Amino acid sequence: MIKRYLLERSSWILLFLFLQFLVISVTFLDTAIPLSAMLYIVFLSMLIFTIFLIVRYYRETRFYKNLEKWDIKLDVSGIVDTESPFEKLIIDCVTNQTEWLKQEAARNRLALEQEKDELLAWIHEIKTPLTAINLMIDRIDDKKMKADLNYEWLRIHLLLDQQLHQKRIPFMENDLYIENTQLKSIIFHEIKTLQSWCIQKGIGFDVELEVTEVLTDAKWAAFIIRQLLTNAVKYSDEASDIIIQSYQKEQQTILEIQDFGRGIDSKDLPRIFEKGFTSTAMHHDNKATGMGLYLAKKAALPLLIHIDVSSKWGEGTTFTLTFPKRNEFVHITGM
Repeated sequence: MIKRYLLERSSWILLFLFLQFLVISVTFLDTAIPLSAMLYIVFLSMLIFTIFLIVRYYRETRFYKNLEKWDIKLDVSGIVDTESPFEKLIIDCVTNQTEWLKQEAARNRLALEQEKDELLAWIHEIKTPLTAINLMIDRIDDKKMKADLNYEWLRIHLLLDQQLHQKRIPFMENDLYIENTQLKSIIFHEIKTLQSWCIQKGIGFDVELEVTEVLTDAKWAAFIIRQLLTNAVKYSDEASDIIIQSYQKEQQTILEIQDFGRGIDSKDLPRIFEKGFTSTAMHHDNKATGMGLYLAKKAALPLLIHIDVSSKWGEGTTFTLTFPKRNEFVHITGM
């Protein structure tokens, strides 16, 4: 701050030094003026100016130091009272800008809420014709056409479900209900949802659950597992198996979902949970949205679920869900 203050006042300092130099120069030009007296005056002037500069530094920089430390949260109350007209001008501009930003943020928040509510209402409304279409598909006798239509219906259903949860995730902490949840029933329900797709690809499941109950939010845990199972089925080879197993390790429940599909390239592993990231190895895959794993990771954070992944290209992928210890839920069990 001292360096910046001196730079700010450099024109004044240079002017003062120039005047002192001018006084001494006049003394040399006019021999009638005693040099010692003028040097004494210059010394006193320098001393007084230095003291003045120090005092003004503390007075003038106090406002800017507080401004520099200001925690920008659209709250100007933390800034000290102004002393000079220019400081008051700055505070007035900052206050007016802050008030405008608050109003703009409120308008944007309201617009976002309205958009979210409209989209959620539309998603719920579209479920009715989707259910009707599913019933109509069940009446089709042509097995190949029925399987193809079931697959496309499932894709629409999963995309709508993904969109629904994407809009809810920013507010999911208000929607959590932590309870003892049957892991087995969640897994088998999600497998049943993907049944037509799995039959089409000839994919089977090998489920071995040593631990069948976890402490979590059933709805959001189901969403996370759904994203991982969808990902496993999508990238599994035809006529292969997906292994699902749970076990206890260090007082934590571990759930593993292993497929034997194309796997993930090692250079892609650090990025698979990024929003919109699909793949560098299979970049032409237009079916991938890059949202499933991103949303799963985002939904896992409030539930204190840790998601790990290990994979080898051409051999398959294993996703590991590590559920928290019971005492780690102390701060959210009341939600």
